[in-house]
Amino acid sequence: MARSASLVQALVMVARDAEQAGHGGKEAVYAAACRQLAISRATLMRKLKEITVTSPRKRRSDAGQTAVTREEALIISGALMESLRKSATKRLLSVEQAVDVMRSNGEIRCDRVDTSTGEIFELSTSTIIRALRTHRLHPDQLLRPAPAVELASLHPNHVWQIDASLCVLYYLKTDKPVESGLQVMDYKKFYKNKPANIKRIESDRVWSYEITDHYSGSIALNYVLGAESGVNLADSLIKAILPRDGDPFHGVPFVLMMDPGSANTSGPIKNFCRRMSIDPEPHKAGNARATGQVENARNIIECSFESSLRFRPVSGLDELNEFATQWARWYNATKTHSRYNLTRTDCWLTITEQQLRLAPPLEICRTLLTHEPESRGVNDFLRVQFAGREWDVSAVPRVMVGEKLMVTYNPYQLDTVFIVDADADGHEVLYAAPVVERTGAGNFATTANIIGQDYSKPVETEADRNRTEVELATMGVATLAEAEAARKAKALPFGGRIDPHKPMTDTKLPTFMPRRGTALDVATRTTAAPDRILSLFEAAGELRRMGVAMDVEKNRQVAAWYPGGVPEGELADLQNRLTVRAGLRVVGE
Repeated sequence: MARSASLVQALVMVARDAEQAGHGGKEAVYAAACRQLAISRATLMRKLKEITVTSPRKRRSDAGQTAVTREEALIISGALMESLRKSATKRLLSVEQAVDVMRSNGEIRCDRVDTSTGEIFELSTSTIIRALRTHRLHPDQLLRPAPAVELASLHPNHVWQIDASLCVLYYLKTDKPVESGLQVMDYKKFYKNKPANIKRIESDRVWSYEITDHYSGSIALNYVLGAESGVNLADSLIKAILPRDGDPFHGVPFVLMMDPGSANTSGPIKNFCRRMSIDPEPHKAGNARATGQVENARNIIECSFESSLRFRPVSGLDELNEFATQWARWYNATKTHSRYNLTRTDCWLTITEQQLRLAPPLEICRTLLTHEPESRGVNDFLRVQFAGREWDVSAVPRVMVGEKLMVTYNPYQLDTVFIVDADADGHEVLYAAPVVERTGAGNFATTANIIGQDYSKPVETEADRNRTEVELATMGVATLAEAEAARKAKALPFGGRIDPHKPMTDTKLPTFMPRRGTALDVATRTTAAPDRILSLFEAAGELRRMGVAMDVEKNRQVAAWYPGGVPEGELADLQNRLTVRAGLRVVGE
């Protein structure tokens, strides 16, 4: 019965008459009102309650008190929480069962004492349930979500969220080309009671990677076959950051939020994010609310896009992704977001030039997935060789000739590379190094000094500065000119204060006890080494060096005297025989 002004007025009069009738006279007033208004007594009382202002019920003096102690409530609550299934939607143990088990084991009492008789009564299950709620320990209360903190992003492409979802699509392989292609899983064939059917198409099921821009809510979508993996994640992320025809949503995000799965935290993904200067932010396990935006995007995709696949089947993955890209472009450009009352595309287009980081070509992006910084030596010109080109590292702090630097690609400027270093806290620091440009002939660098025209000095390295500091400290002077003058004057290092023998003179050596020895019998043990036997040719050569003019006759005499060779020790005697004695003549009387 609809409420009207006349009905309300009549009800007000009935309420007033009932109040004036006093105790015992209200029923007559109510009966008359039911006949007049043609309604039942229950309806009348309900209508009166709606228009009557009543005073609140007086709170009981023992409200909030319970005979169940908090320690007992903790034990009962723990037993109930342990019986929860993994999904936390069903308890296998009831409160009554939990109380019985804990009472039997002497863990709880949960009773009350009648003060008039001294009799002890066990508390009922309903009383214990109320006590659990009073102590805020009932499983329904414990399972309520923890308070959330609102997350904000600063601008478009500041933060992206990415997530993988298992779709209701699978790839049907048949002998008939007409029937082959992507199919929507029929609930009658694929549900939990028919696991064999699901297992059979497990490797052919379709996964989707949803990417959202946290600031604008723009959606990018990519479908893959197989399973959630680092390869599929990388492929989807690269497709999202590269420009797409007709879709303004692209670029490299500054922060990438995702779940902490093994694929998302794999080596290639970490390496790709590090090289692209993306800060990966895996949320805590079990805290899916942190990436709630991309979770909601999955629901939007299912309702707005995937639902249409029943009316427009697709033949394969390429066609599916073509439609998905077309749908995302249409949805971002036409659907108004409730948060800022603009379309997602209009909001994303507020991005500035500094905020839009353009990705390198596809080949470089794929290289960065597995590329690790490479060690390169610094040559005399403060340059390094990398990727078939020469790069100027003179601006890198603490660079030295002959040192090793870690070099990798710069994805945002292809004419520079990154020198990878670490700061005092161990965090990775990148320094850009430009390519060395050459002249038209390619012989010389464009920055080289022209002979007779340029006289600029090379960059002073840390080694140069340290070398100067050491020289000044060694010579005890303030300038290099003074140090050079001191060197020319033969000044001693450190002002001659250093005694190099001081460690020896200041050291007190231990006193060693003499050791006994055995006298060497020189006479019996010393033997002369035998003379070396010279050949006739060698002997003739030695004799010439000793001043003997050797000729055919003398060679014949030496051969006659020493047919087996000349002992080295007899060379002096042989010289005498060939010179002094040969000059003697026999004189007759």
